[in-house]
Amino acid sequence: MAINADFAGREYPANAPYSVGREKLREFAAAVGSTHPVHHDLVAARGAGYPDLVAPPTFAVVVAQRAEAQLIEDPQAGIDFSRVVHADERFTHHRPIVAGDELVTVLHVDSIVERAGLAMVTTRCEIFAQTDGEAGERSPVATVTSTLAVRGEGA
Repeated sequence: MAINADFAGREYPANAPYSVGREKLREFAAAVGSTHPVHHDLVAARGAGYPDLVAPPTFAVVVAQRAEAQLIEDPQAGIDFSRVVHADERFTHHRPIVAGDELVTVLHVDSIVERAGLAMVTTRCEIFAQTDGEAGERSPVATVTSTLAVRGEGA
């Protein structure tokens, strides 16, 4: 099945909140080799003016990939994940992600371009902090733009 180009321009509703936990931040920081104390030590983070532990900048991908799964797992999209290579990832931070955040993400499929048996699928995840429960206000936290290269059957 080929990539369904009709998915370009699609916007998915906000997904379920992701609760940012201290241990997840510490584990992620360790995994990416980020040793700055604001990622590991609450006293250091608060001393630097943050309310809690701070996520390394690339932690936003953890949240974004949860939203991107809506597209990848949709059989009508026609994406065979075994044929996917990550081509590009960009982060725009509006404020740091910190432990205690409740983050929701709105997924946008910005473009699908097919050439010579290769489809380039570009998505944009708008990540918001949610306050006051499900009906609460949302404030922008980060934008993650990702391009996936999906090889066709003969490529």
